[in-house]
Amino acid sequence: MKELQPLNQNVLLDINEEKGEQKTSGGIIIPDSAKEKPKYAKVLAIGNIDNPEISVGDTVFYKAFAGTEIEYEGNKYLSIPYGDLLAKLVETEEI
Repeated sequence: MKELQPLNQNVLLDINEEKGEQKTSGGIIIPDSAKEKPKYAKVLAIGNIDNPEISVGDTVFYKAFAGTEIEYEGNKYLSIPYGDLLAKLVETEEI
């Protein structure tokens, strides 16, 4: 089995998008080509990074236009430098 493994200080993100049209509350259909791509994704693999603040499976937000898109075996990935990650989504308890 082959898998993608990021090199150096890069992180591999899963950017597969949901297919299909969406509708607004007023019934207007929004085609895939008009949708803005989300700027968050799930971490699939981490390269050679000392003490990373993220782990595989985390959802992270990243800079717009950052990284390089890769298509491999029908799936879309983003290889992005660790420094271009902005935030990690974490669960907290309600107060």
